[in-house]
Amino acid sequence: MATDSKTKSLLCLKAAIEKKALDPVLLEMRGISSVTDYFLICTGKSDRQVQAIARSIEETLEKKGIRPLGQEGAIHGKWILMDYNDVVVHIFLEPIRTFYDLEGIWSDAPRIEPKLGA
Repeated sequence: MATDSKTKSLLCLKAAIEKKALDPVLLEMRGISSVTDYFLICTGKSDRQVQAIARSIEETLEKKGIRPLGQEGAIHGKWILMDYNDVVVHIFLEPIRTFYDLEGIWSDAPRIEPKLGA
């Protein structure tokens, strides 16, 4: 089933929030990066929560027939990167998120404010 990149990014965001992800940020990367359309960045309080957030996103997208091109970091749960081609998800432990500061690196990217209650 084909799903547009914005819908896919919002599905990832909703799945992350359902697992109590902290400080989720969805950045629109179109026109800024040739790599992807959206970055989802969020934080977990522990390696187990980081892993649970990743599993939730993976299961949510699998239900729509969407599988990742790749995934890194799931074993350790410090920083999990999930590559869905037009959506890239970064799930961090707080000190690692602060250190890499992806929001700062991509500060010119527009932030998408979701309407999850609808």
